[in-house]
Amino acid sequence: MKLSLGCDHGGYLLKEQVKAYLLSKGHEVVDCGTDSLESCNYPIFARKAAELVASKECELGIVICTSGEGVMMTANKVKGVRCGLAYNKEVCALTRQHNNANMISIGAKYTSLETAIEYIDTFLSSEFEGGRHTLRVELIEQ
Repeated sequence: MKLSLGCDHGGYLLKEQVKAYLLSKGHEVVDCGTDSLESCNYPIFARKAAELVASKECELGIVICTSGEGVMMTANKVKGVRCGLAYNKEVCALTRQHNNANMISIGAKYTSLETAIEYIDTFLSSEFEGGRHTLRVELIEQ
């Protein structure tokens, strides 16, 4: 699977670990940055990752910052992106199953690597259920 990955300085270390994990699982990763711990503006990197998903260049995306909130808000400003905040495995599944989310955000300050991997694996292995959820997703897109 081809995935976009973006972060700010607060999510940099976790992003690097997540990227290594995804590559080890055979995924193709487009790293949208940032590339250091130096303070930066998260919307630049979250938007790049989201635009790759919206254009369908990447199938799904993951964005990471200190809380996960700022990158999620930024990603959701890109038309065609539905980004959910990962805070437990059930939500990671439901955001795909019910909302057809194509991105998740992770808060690096509150999420260990082990937990982030659980969230990502759950997100990537879940599928949109369609049915009654289809109209709801269409309404989100409007």
